[in-house]
Amino acid sequence: MQDNEKHTLYIPQGLKTQVEIFDGFGKEELFKTIIITLIAALVDGVIYLITKNTAITVVFILTAIAGSVMMLTKDKTNISVVDQIGFMIRFFRSQKKYKYKYLDEWK
Repeated sequence: MQDNEKHTLYIPQGLKTQVEIFDGFGKEELFKTIIITLIAALVDGVIYLITKNTAITVVFILTAIAGSVMMLTKDKTNISVVDQIGFMIRFFRSQKKYKYKYLDEWK
């Protein structure tokens, strides 16, 4: 090898650490979707008891399932909509003003 030859570092992108059911949706997202579906089923049962309308309950449960899958599926950057909302909430709660008191350091 020559000393002036450049050595480049190859960093692979898009590696997945988990087995995915489809691109961006793995076992963890499936588990969260099942929990959301169970909660939506309970709410759906209450809606059915109040309205006695089957069409509303079917549309509600299907919307809950499809919405949870869409919001939990991760993109190429490995961030989902739910993750992004969590980042935004954490940012808004973080400290924004840093009070500074000037001190004469040459006393």
